[in-house]
Order: sequence, then C-alpha cells, then structure tokens
Amino acid sequence: MKPVAKWLGWAVVAALVVIQFVQPARTNPPVAPESAIFTQTQMPEDVAALLRRSCADCHSHETRWPWYSRVAPVSWVVVDDVNHARKHVNLSTWQSLTPKDAGKTLHEMCEEVSGGKMPLKSYLWMHREAALSEAERQRLCAWTQQEETRLGPVPASTESKKEHEHSPR
Repeated sequence: MKPVAKWLGWAVVAALVVIQFVQPARTNPPVAPESAIFTQTQMPEDVAALLRRSCADCHSHETRWPWYSRVAPVSWVVVDDVNHARKHVNLSTWQSLTPKDAGKTLHEMCEEVSGGKMPLKSYLWMHREAALSEAERQRLCAWTQQEETRLGPVPASTESKKEHEHSPR
C-alpha cells in the first residue's frame, strides 16, 4: 500500500473513532398514559397495536433506541429523525392538542399512511415488522375518519403548519 493511501486510511479510522464521542441526546421524556392518544381517543386494540408497532418508535416518548442509534454518524440521523417526528405528531402528548388540531392530525395521519409516506422507507430497512399491509392502512384510515367524526367538523383546509416541516429522509 502506498504511504499516502495508508496514512489516509488511518486518518479515516481515527476520525470515525473520534466522532463516537459526539453523541446526540437520545431522550424519552416521562410518559403520562392519560395524555397519550391511546387513552384520549376511542381506539380499538387492533388500531393501538398498529400505532405501537409502526409509529410509536418515532412519534412518541416511548422510543426503543436501537444499537445503531449509538454509532456516529448514524446516531445523528436517527436522533434528528425522532426529534422531527415527535414535533410533527407525538402520540404521547395527544391531550395537548385542541379538537381542531387533533382532527387535522388524524386527517394527516391517514394521508401519510395511505400515501405510503409513513412509516418512512429508511425506517423500514431496519424495522420490517413496522411495514403496514394495505388492509392495515385502510383500517388505520377508517379509524382516523371515525375519530375525526367523533371530534366534530374540521375546517375545509386540513393543511397544518407542521405538514410542510415533514421531509422524508
């Protein structure tokens, strides 16, 4: 091996070791079960199971941080994705939404799932169990529509300010 290539190889290895010391905060704030979507809505068990399996890891305070969330630079992407997801929809803080915002969020959930945008493809690479079948997508949308009806009329414009913050990776 040429001396320059060897030196460059060692530099890359050293950089990979050094960046391991720059770890983002993997947080799971305390969860108040009475504030979560599971208790704040009329949700059947099958829908709750779908949300827990396919959504809660990123969209709640009950994230199960996988081993690769501790390896930089992947850890930076994972933590950023979870923080972004929680800002967009947080199943753990559902009680903080107004009925209008809850209705909009339910509508967006159905759109994202039925359009195949959620769960993210990048998440499904490592979490195949989170994939939703067409029947599961339809079931989730049927529930969101039922819950929207229970909440009352939602304004014609269902586009929220948060919708434009979502950018799949």
